[in-house]
Amino acid sequence: MGSSGSALKVCTDHRGGINWLSLSPDGQHLLTGSEDGTARLWSTADSQCHGHFQGHESYITFCHLENEVAFTCSADHTIRKWDVMTGQCLAIYRGHTSIVNRILVAKDYLFSGSYDRTARCWSVDKEKQIQEFRGHRNCVLTLAHYSSRDVLDESEEQEKLSRDFLVTGSTDCTVKVWWVSSGRCYQTLLGHTGAVLCLILDAPNRELFSGSTDYTIRTWNIVTGEQLKVFKEHQGSVICLELVNRYLYSGSADKTVKCWLADTGEQVQTYKTHKHSVSTLKYHAGILFTGSGDACARAFNSKTGVLQRIFRGHKFIINCIQIHNELLYTASHDGTLRIWDVQGICKRNKHCLKKERSVPGKSSQKGSLSRLFNNRVGCTVQLENGELEAVELM
Repeated sequence: MGSSGSALKVCTDHRGGINWLSLSPDGQHLLTGSEDGTARLWSTADSQCHGHFQGHESYITFCHLENEVAFTCSADHTIRKWDVMTGQCLAIYRGHTSIVNRILVAKDYLFSGSYDRTARCWSVDKEKQIQEFRGHRNCVLTLAHYSSRDVLDESEEQEKLSRDFLVTGSTDCTVKVWWVSSGRCYQTLLGHTGAVLCLILDAPNRELFSGSTDYTIRTWNIVTGEQLKVFKEHQGSVICLELVNRYLYSGSADKTVKCWLADTGEQVQTYKTHKHSVSTLKYHAGILFTGSGDACARAFNSKTGVLQRIFRGHKFIINCIQIHNELLYTASHDGTLRIWDVQGICKRNKHCLKKERSVPGKSSQKGSLSRLFNNRVGCTVQLENGELEAVELM
């Protein structure tokens, strides 16, 4: 079985659990936010720590990295902006009255959600608060942003000026859509009976997906607010979502990830073998990577559901993962950032895809795909040390 030596590198600089991991748009740096109240900047070229951002008075809940600046939010009720090159704190955003648990950077806006039941909008370039969104009856947990230009066609757009909208999910069981300019609630999406933990927006298709502690995923028309479908197969809270090519992947407290056809709501695959909740997931090049409360990361063939590798070494829950240049980065509550080589998995998967496409008469119909998924009952898995292990999938 695998051990900590299976990772290419183990970064142990933090003195507390790592709550989030962000990759810069240019792929040159990673940012980790920690329970120790600091954030660290890592180079993807040499995997060394190149920056240590100190100043928060409590733990960091979430972080976001741009190419030149970084943002962190904290239980100290503030958000900070940092210079990536110097590590200098450029701005402190004050106004929230409780833990700030999520931030989102879009255009020239910085959005934040808090346990104080509000979301807020700030100017990225200044410390000034632009707008406050008040209306939720409990904590704001998750955020999404879109513009009317993203969801309206040209004929519709000509009749209206472009407007920005903020979407918030809350423990009050609702999703709300807000006009950024006025702070007014545009619509409240009702249907969930538990806290809304995650949101995924598909603006070109005018759809919003929400995952909840009520065990369901719901999809909404973002323009009309109409509830379109309810995905009900999970047996635990839906913790994370990923949408790729109209395939929706959902990670749950029921120890599984499920794949759905976003257009129909049909479940086409279940990825098992986790021994605890699935806390994070990421799709890359036909491979679904997951992180779990069982302290392991896993790599599945997204199409067949075959478990291809288990990454062991962490001691506690994996809170976030990133993939860049065929390296997997896993950040855990054990305080470590681990780096794994996934080049072999990626190459094998690409080879299988090419071979599959070359088979004459290969059907791509959704019904055939579903039957292929549902007929698979087991597989053999190659572990980090080269050993083979039989795993039951269904």
